[in-house]
Amino acid sequence: MDDFETSLLDETPLQSRHSEPDATPAAKRVFIKTFGCQMNVYDSERMSEALQAEGYVETSDASEADLAILNTCHIREKAAEKVYSDLGRLRDIKRDRAKGGKDTLITVAGCVAQAEGEEIVRRAPAVDLVLGSQSYHRLPELLARLRNGESALVETAFPDEDKFQALPDREPAKAASAFLTVQEGCDKFCTFCVVPYTRGMEYSRPVSSLVEEARRLVARGVREVTLLGQNVNGYHGDGPDGRATTLAGLVRHLAAIDGLDRIRYMTSHPRDMSDDLIAAHRDEEKLMPYLHLPFQAGSDRVLAAMNRKHTGADYMRLIERIREARPDIALSTDIIVGFPGETDEDFEATLTLVKEVGFAHAYSFKYSPRPGTPASKMEGQVAEGVKRERLERLQAVIDEGHSRFNRATVGRTLPVLFEKTGRRDGQLVGRSPYLQLVHADAQPDLIGRIIDVEIQAAGANSLSGVIRGSK
Repeated sequence: MDDFETSLLDETPLQSRHSEPDATPAAKRVFIKTFGCQMNVYDSERMSEALQAEGYVETSDASEADLAILNTCHIREKAAEKVYSDLGRLRDIKRDRAKGGKDTLITVAGCVAQAEGEEIVRRAPAVDLVLGSQSYHRLPELLARLRNGESALVETAFPDEDKFQALPDREPAKAASAFLTVQEGCDKFCTFCVVPYTRGMEYSRPVSSLVEEARRLVARGVREVTLLGQNVNGYHGDGPDGRATTLAGLVRHLAAIDGLDRIRYMTSHPRDMSDDLIAAHRDEEKLMPYLHLPFQAGSDRVLAAMNRKHTGADYMRLIERIREARPDIALSTDIIVGFPGETDEDFEATLTLVKEVGFAHAYSFKYSPRPGTPASKMEGQVAEGVKRERLERLQAVIDEGHSRFNRATVGRTLPVLFEKTGRRDGQLVGRSPYLQLVHADAQPDLIGRIIDVEIQAAGANSLSGVIRGSK
């Protein structure tokens, strides 16, 4: 299912990773641009780490890159078309560098690569390598083949080997928070979703591997990890005893790591929100009171057409149980409007559910057909103007709920994990337990520390406050 992928597609801008300040002129340079979700950000980090052993350093300037990688997202048509637009610019850079005797290799990685394969080379002949989302551990090997004279390589098979085991140990840049992919793929087959086709069936990494990686992150200064997966609460990795471990069990193992103070996870499916995971929100102090739990639509008829396997009433009962276990939990969700066949009454059911739950945040999207998915062939495709009007109405309700939640924190003192400097001198930016951005005046030596901040104001997208203590 694509709940994870859609959750941040519009929230996360296209981004390139920054160059190392001590890069030497003789070093090979790699430019990586990441589209879409947090899992793609994680994948880009791992590709960069694998390339370090090959002598590459990162650059934010594509015009100086010996290797350019577009790590792509395939959730909606616009996202895929942006890739081809960028490939046109990279083609021109490759041509201009060639005039100066410099080679440039262009790689398309990720979900668009997985879905479109050789079609990418046909549409963009300047591409040297198409690398699927399950094969990026083979990047150094494939680059060597290109340097030895091969061309237009397409690697989109689902390999038998575990790519995580084939990658080098992580040594990321020091940071206060980090992503940790624990699960990939999905077996739910929602009718609008491409994930089972681009990421494959569900696979969960062993607990021991994840604990080791988390320990290395903590050693680099990380105090918070976000566990990633397309269906993360379906996690079932092998535990120390050889038996399958649930996500709640994994959280307990990670919570035992000294120096790891906060744990989050996303994205979840309502059908996999198990009793022990709900209990973990009640019992595990390090598990943050924030839950992203997509429901997608409020109409049971639309949910059935989506193959979601839950009803609106099922979702509301689940929310009641979660809030009973953790009354202060902040809830976030994904919502699709204009799914094929959606009527005005169906849409009103979605609005009603949003108002009843009172989400702290939500990501809402107009339905966009993805080639190869059952929904793309359904009758009753909703007119673009109708989808746009419904989305505007929904977002107005979502925005009010978001503002209401933020305003409710004014006057409270919240522990904030500061992550970076702000836009003005003397300002730091961090996250509250509820994932809200918080600004406060402070010195840079507080980055990576959890500080008590009295919230004094709530803006549209962030909070501001003054420091009251630290730990």
